[in-house]
Amino acid sequence: MKYPDMVRTTGDRIGFVDLAEAEQTLRAVLRTVTERVPADLADHLATQLPHELGDVLRPADPATEAGHPRTVGERFDLTSFVGRVAWRAGVSEDTALRRSAAVLEVLDAAVAPESMERLTRVLPPDIRALLPRARASGPPIA
Repeated sequence: MKYPDMVRTTGDRIGFVDLAEAEQTLRAVLRTVTERVPADLADHLATQLPHELGDVLRPADPATEAGHPRTVGERFDLTSFVGRVAWRAGVSEDTALRRSAAVLEVLDAAVAPESMERLTRVLPPDIRALLPRARASGPPIA
């Protein structure tokens, strides 16, 4: 999926927003997902998305431990996830919750099913509930 298509699709899923707001929401959600997952998964997702999202999924200064890339994501729950998205997108937490689910739907359409399965496995159940119903309702794969 090309970047303008992702932004437009995000706007369509969110509803009643301009393209700039859709883009801001897309970036806010993806950045927050990136913080929650292992760096290699974020990198793998980045390779499947338009290069315009590279700075979101591959931050210039990734978190490291003792000079090594992080292998696990930050541990935070749905409340923190939504709070981060709300802050980044400049919207209320209720709006951020609804929009996060919409962006994750767009992400599901844009990347390989195997990548979404891996994302499903690493997210905690409360955040996993934002994924499209078919993924969110299935048990995590060990």
